[in-house]
Amino acid sequence: MGKLDEILEGARDTVTVRRVYGEPYEQDGITFIPAAAVRGGGGGGEGEDADSASSGSGGGFGVMARPVGAYQIKDGEVTWVPAADTTRVIIFGQVVAIVALLVLRSILRSRSD
Repeated sequence: MGKLDEILEGARDTVTVRRVYGEPYEQDGITFIPAAAVRGGGGGGEGEDADSASSGSGGGFGVMARPVGAYQIKDGEVTWVPAADTTRVIIFGQVVAIVALLVLRSILRSRSD
């Protein structure tokens, strides 16, 4: 299980608090601490075939991160500044428009019957 242990150890090192909170930086007397949502998953396997004396192993790991905002520290007061996820906003707007068109179509069809 050597390779699987190496993969799991790498995963532990990857998904840490250092990945969620970035290094603080200061600009114009205001300190910012960026934050991200981090998700990870992995899997592995290992086996032997007693009949043919062959063996196998495998594994993998993936990480996904996206910015969620930043803490802003100004004059000793901490506030949360969310990151704008424009992709989600656009997709939500498209879904609302499609639903509205479908509802309008069903209303117009019921009036014509």
